[in-house]
Amino acid sequence: MKVALLAVLGAQLTTPASGRVPELKVEALCKARSADAKLMRIAETQSVAECVSDENDAKQELNTIWGSTSQSILNQCESDGIVLGTRGYLDLLSCIEIADDTKSVSTAAVSGATRIKKGRRH
Repeated sequence: MKVALLAVLGAQLTTPASGRVPELKVEALCKARSADAKLMRIAETQSVAECVSDENDAKQELNTIWGSTSQSILNQCESDGIVLGTRGYLDLLSCIEIADDTKSVSTAAVSGATRIKKGRRH
């Protein structure tokens, strides 16, 4: 069942990380998630229609941040999605947001450490 879901999701990417958000078959993705939940006898947390709506909202958000996101983050998030079997827009958006937050924290930490180090010299 998980293998079937991975096959469906893995086949959905039609545009590699580039200048625009990849095109995913959102309805197929949501139906596969629903079917997977039913097979595993897990209560569905949302309907297929709600899933489609959430995924489309995430795609709109991705459209606004895609061009300003570094290519390395885009490539990493798409690769992670393939490996982990999480191929929705929500998953991609979450990955990008986490990567951006981590990058910001790392940059701030390095910058702060540099200021502290410089301050000790004086």
